Amino acid sequence: MSTKEQVLEEVKIEELLISENVIVLFNDDVNTFDHVIDTLVEICDHEPLQAEQCALIVHHNGKCDVKTGPFKDLEPMCTALLNAGLSAEIH
Repeated sequence: MSTKEQVLEEVKIEELLISENVIVLFNDDVNTFDHVIDTLVEICDHEPLQAEQCALIVHHNGKCDVKTGPFKDLEPMCTALLNAGLSAEIH
């Protein structure tokens, strides 16, 4: 293995180790825009405008990435979103 190949392999391994997960919020026909916005502000620490933009993206595209970070930080947030009646997953 050449030095260049070894460096590239080390970079790929490091990227895997520090990769972040993302909470994906999905559209539903149940929750109001206000509920989604308020929930994103409360749980994901969004600014109101950011939460509103996410709600619109979810409405028009069916889903939106709403928070990135380490799995251990996202898991309680995702659980709280689910408990609030929203549809979300960690990817």
